[in-house]
Amino acid sequence: MAYDRYMAICNPLLYPVLMSRKFCAWLVAGSYLTGSLSSLTHTYFTFHLSFCNSNIINHFFCDIPPLLALSCSDTHINETLLFALCGFIQTSTFMFILISYACILCAVLRIPSAEGRYKGFSTCSSHLIAVVLYYGALLFTYLRPSSSYVLDTDKIISVFYTVVFPMLNPLVYSLRNEDVKDSLSKLLQRKMMVLPKIKSCSQPNR
Repeated sequence: MAYDRYMAICNPLLYPVLMSRKFCAWLVAGSYLTGSLSSLTHTYFTFHLSFCNSNIINHFFCDIPPLLALSCSDTHINETLLFALCGFIQTSTFMFILISYACILCAVLRIPSAEGRYKGFSTCSSHLIAVVLYYGALLFTYLRPSSSYVLDTDKIISVFYTVVFPMLNPLVYSLRNEDVKDSLSKLLQRKMMVLPKIKSCSQPNR
């Protein structure tokens, strides 16, 4: 999405050619392939661990750090892979997004009119908010040494990047749509008009 916005703002005339349906399909396929390979690697090495005592995971789902905390075997290889793979994927994609937005910022600042600059910034603001929230939680969760894991804290953070932030995405992306803004404003006005009527009806007759 960062690349899509970069092409739309920095190369608008070439956008239909460069962002073709085939190229978008390759981007999606590459994302799924990279994520699947990373997951398979962690799964393979997790099956080589020994679990001797409790089989109760102190987490909401079967994540890697709480599994490593349960293992009674040496988890050094797993921790190294977790740090290396997650670090490479998350850091490289995050840096790519930052570089894209740095180029977008330079292009937007060259726009002479204030209205044009506002439109440029509003196009990217929703995606940038979603990226900062999501990547901030992921980087905090996976790019730490195992000695600093606090599973109760990690459980709370995992709720944010698996449930709260994805649930907020439709709201974040739709609030810059003028039709959605108008509909939301009308809905709030209607609610404000209904409340006084409900209060007056709820009062007992004298």
